Amino acid sequence: MPRVAVIPGDGIGLEVMREAVRVLEAVESRFSPGCELVHWDLGADRFLRDGITITDEEFASLSNDHDAILLGALGDPRVPGNQHARDILLGLRFRLDLYVNYRPAVLLDPALSPLKAPGDIRLDIFRENTEGVYVNLGGTFKEGTDRETAIQEDLNTFTGVERICRAAFEHAVKRGRSRVTLVDKANAMPAAGRLWRRVFALVASDFPDIDTDAMYVDAMAMDLVRRPTRYEVIVTGNLFGDILSDLAAELVGGLGAAASANVHPGRHALFEPVHGSAPDIAGQGVANPLGAIASAALMLDHLGHAEAAQAVEEAVVAAVDGGVRTADMGGDRSTEQVGTWIADRVLSGG
Repeated sequence: MPRVAVIPGDGIGLEVMREAVRVLEAVESRFSPGCELVHWDLGADRFLRDGITITDEEFASLSNDHDAILLGALGDPRVPGNQHARDILLGLRFRLDLYVNYRPAVLLDPALSPLKAPGDIRLDIFRENTEGVYVNLGGTFKEGTDRETAIQEDLNTFTGVERICRAAFEHAVKRGRSRVTLVDKANAMPAAGRLWRRVFALVASDFPDIDTDAMYVDAMAMDLVRRPTRYEVIVTGNLFGDILSDLAAELVGGLGAAASANVHPGRHALFEPVHGSAPDIAGQGVANPLGAIASAALMLDHLGHAEAAQAVEEAVVAAVDGGVRTADMGGDRSTEQVGTWIADRVLSGG
């Protein structure tokens, strides 16, 4: 029986995770995957109440006693610098070595895209999740003076690059994709660029049936707006992947419906919508639950319940097609109404 740690977190995380759980309960009733949902109190309220972000014992339990983590959102203006969010989210990514950040971007309705003629956008972004500038190497010298100097190092290793490239190619084969594109900035960052391009070519040699190409990140940002349907699977570093995945999400309807997986294949996995905690709309019942529900579908697929995952994905598509949407997607339904509709659709199989 798979154990799933449910961490609603902060802000709208509590609202969207409530609907994701509602859908998972419908999945349990129809497909009986046997997922045990274990609810965790991690977030700003706990930090403000007890002064604790996350303990070593809790890390150990999430690592050893659970098969997956489902996270709502973290971030609260009451916590200066969002220390709790960094400790929990970045802590989980780095300490569990969740090196694959997988962000699918699929256009469910052409009217949701800001592009005039978007076409059929089906883009999968593989972002290296544990290296790059996010490891926080560097520091500040003479801070607060007019001679302040800040250094932020970009760390890339052969192992880190090889395993994210291989994950992208394996995904392409599994999903019947024909092209994998490397994105870097090798012209301005030649040391990292040489490593990425050499390792990318090395991994590509093991997948001769997959076409490959490479793009500079600025050119890719432009081309995603100009012709997004040209690309299928993108693999890139931590910073560039963070930026491009948000751009891709906006091209298909916005962050509210965007799902993500943070995975160490065969070991640990964390699933989360990418919209953030949005404290400005928290408690109003207008948050879009599609990203959280789609993240739950990714989790079901990861746990080996492909049929249940497909049922959830189909229910999300049906909701969008039927106009069952929150305001950010042009609808008038509440968070709960959207979640309830999708759960009922999953349960009925209609």
